[in-house]
Amino acid sequence: MTHELPALPYAKNALEPVISAETIDYHYGKHHQTYVTNLNNLIAGTEFEHLSLEEIILKSSGGLFNNAAQVWNHTFYWNCLSPSGGGEPDGALGEAIQARFGSFDEFKKAFAQSAATNFGSGWTWLVKNADGSLDIVNTSNAGTPMTAGQTALLTIDVWEHAYYIDYRNARPKYLESIWEKIDWTFVAANYAG
Repeated sequence: MTHELPALPYAKNALEPVISAETIDYHYGKHHQTYVTNLNNLIAGTEFEHLSLEEIILKSSGGLFNNAAQVWNHTFYWNCLSPSGGGEPDGALGEAIQARFGSFDEFKKAFAQSAATNFGSGWTWLVKNADGSLDIVNTSNAGTPMTAGQTALLTIDVWEHAYYIDYRNARPKYLESIWEKIDWTFVAANYAG
């Protein structure tokens, strides 16, 4: 099975001014594409060649895991964003966030703090645990919650390439702005399972 770069769910300039078309060109068109290319090169002629992306992530290690997980993480990240995003979640997800964090604003503060202090390169996630509870978790490099048995609901990419063109070294400013583009419909669908 050959893996392909999934189409973006919006135009490259659709997230401006929060994320520029130039950032999308590099982040999606170069970084994400490179992970797909590397993944296909690494699985050719191996036991992983006919597995799904998720199966590869759960059964591999090293460079193969890194590239497969980065393909999955990036695809998930792009789907967490929308030109018409922002606002607050309602329904069951909104209630779960309120129950766990006290309020949506407290959740945003906790998430932003976790993401701002995620040392080095990685991802910050809102996850649903097996018992249905919510948590904010950081992963380093290509780490993904699926390997810990958690369900990813939302992620923010805190690798420098996600924000450096637009925000330089001001990760907290990127984290403050990104809320305007969060697709709570996608996040709620992940929560509903």
